[in-house]
Order: sequence, then structure tokens, then C-alpha cells
Amino acid sequence: MSQTMTAEKRERLPELNLVRCIAILGVLSVHSTSFATVDMVNSGMYWLYNFFNIFMKFGTPTFIFLSSFVLFYNYYTRPLDKKLVLGFYKKRLLYILIPYFMFSLFYFLILHVVYYPDRSLIDTIVSFTTKLFTGKAYTHLYFVFINMQFYIMFPLVLALFKKVPSLVKWAVPIGLAIQWGFILMNKYGVISVANKGSWSLSYFAYFMLGACLGVYFPKIKEWIVIRRSYATPGKVTAWTMLWIVWICAGLAHVYIWYLNRKGIAVYDSLWYEFLWNIHTFSAALVLFQIAFLLYGNGKSALVRTMSKIGGLSFGIYLIHPFFLLVYREFPPQTGISILHHLWYVGGFLLALIGSYIVVGLASHFSKSWILFGNLPKPQRGAGEPKKPNLPA
Repeated sequence: MSQTMTAEKRERLPELNLVRCIAILGVLSVHSTSFATVDMVNSGMYWLYNFFNIFMKFGTPTFIFLSSFVLFYNYYTRPLDKKLVLGFYKKRLLYILIPYFMFSLFYFLILHVVYYPDRSLIDTIVSFTTKLFTGKAYTHLYFVFINMQFYIMFPLVLALFKKVPSLVKWAVPIGLAIQWGFILMNKYGVISVANKGSWSLSYFAYFMLGACLGVYFPKIKEWIVIRRSYATPGKVTAWTMLWIVWICAGLAHVYIWYLNRKGIAVYDSLWYEFLWNIHTFSAALVLFQIAFLLYGNGKSALVRTMSKIGGLSFGIYLIHPFFLLVYREFPPQTGISILHHLWYVGGFLLALIGSYIVVGLASHFSKSWILFGNLPKPQRGAGEPKKPNLPA
């Protein structure tokens, strides 16, 4: 059987849009509570703000994992030739790089007008160019910058895995070793990398987890997806252990940040790194399982809505900080009260609903890819987007 035929037989996975949905909800939760972790520190509800701000930090790592999964799932069985590589980079240029540039310019101009109106033209151009090439035009754009680094590496890693297939089984240990090697060398002064969270090596384990799962998914699906028909004592034990690790690591991660922010205790930075890594690494797999569980229960209204949000998640990610930026100009003018709590909830809802409406409307226009990438085309009566928001 040829590689092309094998590639064609790989099933479509509409469940992935549900993973995207949960991941973007995590991102919105973290961003909409970021100010609360400072302003509401004396509130009796501070533990709840801290919980949503820390426990939901699985968003960005899950998107990186999922992006890698989709790439290796779709490309591994296809012949790796010049046509494939050129097509791959053309899609990244059109649907990722151009929207990144447009939103970098958009946010940079907003900040320039508000905070730096007297800056000279030369300084403005230098500042924008520097921020563009470091993912710092606005706080959330580092994620796109990281993904572009992975896109540069992807054909090389794919070629290596196709040439030496036995390496795929070692992908996760290799990813963890590279990621933690980078963290440790940076901490102990072997290297000095400012803003290490903006560099792909900080997330390499998630990239390699997606690679491993993408290559092997047809073979190991029964170990990942929770279904009664797949259940065996070994699999049920594995599923249970995964969820226990996720919950325990997540709660421990939340707790040490609560102690830190309340000024009760401060731990070595490696503890925060370690718990974040275990928490979000296990979360990526758990969210994968949750998506298949939800989708397997039928195309309910919840599943259809989540699928639509997931299909628009890249665009929502790009534009949602604009809604929060405007919304935060109108905070409650009273002391800490129920009004403050409702105001923070309102910020989350505005970021989600406002972004969803704008990106959803944009999907009706043929040139929407310039701003929001490869949006799913609206389908009358369809329960879900036809294709995901990030190109394969």
C-alpha cells in the first residue's frame, strides 16, 4: 500500500474543534482574571480568581500540542517532497504569518496612540520591527511567535522521524529533555535568554507529545479515547492515573501560586516550572479525552456550539485582548463588592461573545484570512464547521 493511500485512509477528527474550544476558554479565563490577581488580592473571593487564573493555564500548551498533533497526523504518511514543503510554508505564510503581522500592527498602533504619541517616526519603526520579530507587539502574540518557530522546525523533524521511525517512540522523552535542558541552563546561567517563555524550547515537550500522538494515533487510539468498548483493566487504570495526575498537579500549581500572591510563601522557580509542566502536559491529554467523550454523546446543542467556537478559535485568540483592553477602561468606581465580581465575569463574557461575533461575521467574507487565518466557511444548517481554523 502506498503512502498516499495510507494518508487518505486517516479519519477526519471533528472532535479536535472541541479541544480548541476548551483551550480558548482557558486562555480567556486566564486573561480576563489577570488584573484580578493583583486588584482583588484582599477579596474573600481571591482564591477563586487565583484558581481560574492558574488552573486554566492549559490553553497555550494545549494549542501547541494540538497544532503539532494535526501536522504530524496529516503529514506523516505523505511523501515528503518539495511540493509538500512549499505548500506547507505557503499555508503558514497566508494563514498564520499575515494575520500575525496585521494584529501586531493593530495592537502596536493602539498602544502607540494611547501611550507614545510623541515618539519619533524612526523610533516607532524600530520599536515595531523589534516587537514584530520577538512576538512582543502585544502580550498574547508570543503564542503565534512560538508556533512560527515550530513551523520552521516541522519539516526537519518530520524528515527525521520518517527517516528513523524508531525515534518517534522517544519523542516525548526527547521533548522533555530539550525543554528542561533549556530551563535549567537558563536558570543556572549556562545561557542567558530573556523572556524564555517566548521561545519554542520552553514548550518543546508539548510539540513532541503532539508529534508522537499524531504519528501513532491510529494505533494507540484505544488507549487515549475513553469509550466503553475500549475499556480493559489496563486502560481504565491508565485513564484514571492520568486524571489523578492532572487534578493533583493542577491543584498543587494553584496552591503554590496562591501562597506566593498572598505573600505567605515563595518557592524556588523550578517548583513553579515543574508543577506547570505536569499540570498542563496532562491537561492536554485529558482535554483530548473530554472532547471525544462529549462528541461521542451525540451532536447536542452544547457540542455544536463548542465546535463552532473551536473552529473560530484562532481568530478569537487574536482579537479578544482588544475587547478586554476597551472594557478595562470602565472599571467599577466602588470598593470591592459584588459589582466587582460581576465586572470580571462581564469581561470574560465580552471577550468570548464579542470575539465570536466579530470572527463569525468575518468568516462570511472571502478576504477574512488576511486578519483571522483559515476560517471555516459558514454552512446553512450545519452543526459544526467543516474544517478547523488552523491549516494542515
